[in-house]
Amino acid sequence: MPDMPASPATAMPVTLSDRAARRIADILKAEAHPSALRVAVTGGGCSGFQYNFALDDAQLDEDLVLEKDGARVLIDPVSLDFLAGAEIDFADDLIGQSFKINNPNATASCGCGTSFTV
Repeated sequence: MPDMPASPATAMPVTLSDRAARRIADILKAEAHPSALRVAVTGGGCSGFQYNFALDDAQLDEDLVLEKDGARVLIDPVSLDFLAGAEIDFADDLIGQSFKINNPNATASCGCGTSFTV
């Protein structure tokens, strides 16, 4: 039987930068209950889709689980289709702190970086 080609999600997994992993680990340590950061893509925003970040302690069977240096991230399969090959990063600059998604699937994004077009 010939090998099936890998799906985009398995061929190009989502990664966490060292900065993002450190910040997520710090946030999770401050929580009373062990949890994870859930990253999701939903419809909306000024460019069509938007990134959502939320603390979540309910891992679903189909979630992709990323773990790095004490950080734990959950991504649902629908969102993973939009995030395949992306890097989750954390920026700390003059205009503030925020998680950033470096997404090769996005063809355009808004000025604040929280919404995008594919």
